[in-house]
Amino acid sequence: MKLACQVAVLLALVAGLMSFVTSSKSLTLVVDGHSSSVSAYGGNVASVLKRADVTVKGADHVSPALDTQVKDGEIITVNTSKDITVSLDGAARTVTTTSNNISGLISQLGIAANARISAPASTLLANSSDITIITPKKVTLVADGKKDQATTTAVTVSDVLSQEGLKLSATDRISTPVTADVVENMVITVVRVVNGTATETQDVPFETVQSVDGNLFKDERKVVSEGVPGTLETTFGTVVEDGVEVSRSETGSAVIKAPVAAKIAVGGKDRPAPEPAPAPEPAAAAANSGAAPAMSNEAMWDGIAQCESTGNWAINTGNGYYGGLQFDIQTWLGSGGGEYAPNASLATKAQQIDIANRVYAQRGLSPWGCAG
Repeated sequence: MKLACQVAVLLALVAGLMSFVTSSKSLTLVVDGHSSSVSAYGGNVASVLKRADVTVKGADHVSPALDTQVKDGEIITVNTSKDITVSLDGAARTVTTTSNNISGLISQLGIAANARISAPASTLLANSSDITIITPKKVTLVADGKKDQATTTAVTVSDVLSQEGLKLSATDRISTPVTADVVENMVITVVRVVNGTATETQDVPFETVQSVDGNLFKDERKVVSEGVPGTLETTFGTVVEDGVEVSRSETGSAVIKAPVAAKIAVGGKDRPAPEPAPAPEPAAAAANSGAAPAMSNEAMWDGIAQCESTGNWAINTGNGYYGGLQFDIQTWLGSGGGEYAPNASLATKAQQIDIANRVYAQRGLSPWGCAG
């Protein structure tokens, strides 16, 4: 009897052990991306988390739900609620998330996948994590005669220039400070500025030096040597923007070639007085005294004579021109004046006007400068 009781107890212990062994379950617990293996002996997700000392708050995300009965091989995921400091395009804010890594946070915020992030997307999150995100922005760069559009995650204008391989000289001008933050649809214009020099030349007038030549008559002059202009060189400082000169200022000047004065000789002796004309022979004198026709265009010729000789019809200054209308010998004789007198100063006013009208008929008033 005693043996039978011992056997019954042993059987009960074995049955209990078998029941214990068969009810144990192997589970995987993933908390904020950290995985561990746990065993459970029935119950639901909440009881498993309690035995694993995992405290769940209301905002935490648990999968499957807390009241779900666990099964062998079950994976229980707990993503705790975390406050993350996010700097988005320079503006800081606190974001509450149950994502366990940066990739999930980016998806939650609706940020483009090609955004610039301060840490890899797979980095696990923890409370008080600081994340910097720069979203892609469209910018237009105008420089060197080209207009390029690009999408960039550069933080500053200086970063954009570096990415585009664009270098600035100390004199170049840019539309936006290089330290400025990049914003959507920004236009960055670079003006190439070159400070240079330029020169201009111009003639320096020459002087005229006169000397007296005793071998020349006073109404004669002779060029001894021609004058030669000099050269003045002026230097300027220039400002050229994108290949176009926009300003210049004079910095100095110098005569690089001196002018050479012209030398003129003027006469120093008086002309001899003209010999008196021989008295006309009686027949010529008779012809000379009354042969001139009536004076046509007299008022016109009086006006011209007033300018040419102050109205002196008998003037002879010894300069080669004679009479009130200042005929030279060649014109006077060539137009028939010889029938009146050897030169115009010896002819009457009417005779001089007769010859003038002959010249006028052939050449107009061009021989008389005063006719203008």
